[in-house]
Amino acid sequence: MQPLEFLRYTYGPFAENTYLVVGPNGRSAMIVDPGLESEPVLDEAARRDLAIALIVNTHGHLDHVAGNAFFKRETGAPLAIHAADLPYLAAVRAQAELYGLDAEDSPEPDVLLAEGLPLAFDGTEFEILHTPGHTPGGVCLRRGDQMLVGDTLFRGSVGRTDLPGGDWDTLVRSIRAKLFALPDGVRCYPGHEAETTIGRERASNPFVGDAAAGILR
Repeated sequence: MQPLEFLRYTYGPFAENTYLVVGPNGRSAMIVDPGLESEPVLDEAARRDLAIALIVNTHGHLDHVAGNAFFKRETGAPLAIHAADLPYLAAVRAQAELYGLDAEDSPEPDVLLAEGLPLAFDGTEFEILHTPGHTPGGVCLRRGDQMLVGDTLFRGSVGRTDLPGGDWDTLVRSIRAKLFALPDGVRCYPGHEAETTIGRERASNPFVGDAAAGILR
């Protein structure tokens, strides 16, 4: 399986990663986690003559969904998110106000992501892994040795669980039972900071890696 091109752009007050994933035919792309100030991604897609075929949210927090309305309006592409995070999607403006920010409310999703139901994109498929803990509907999207992990797992860290809907024990189970069961070489593209691999995090992540396993609750 040939790897896809994952283009990462970091925007906004939360330094969130928005991804432009180029499809196998080189002419279509999906936007993953369009957050605050992510509108320039559309200019990059136009520069590369890429048609936006899909908008995906790995979870419903403000910094990953604030651009939904803009990209949906400009591209008409279907929007996808897990059903358990619909309450977040229905409260984007309210989330923004908590931080003294402004954001448009998100449109309703067209596709509900679910584990066991692959996500079709440009003649290929992404496996959906439901990884709650950071939010109830957090998901990771895997295709071969490439995986978008949202805020579930970071390079040397994990997603916070102190926000509404977060749960530490659930997050640990999601990571260790589902993500760490994957091969070492699976490359992880997180919602913040730099890329990492399953092997690196399983071996050395100070929160959920093998070295920390003995102290996990």
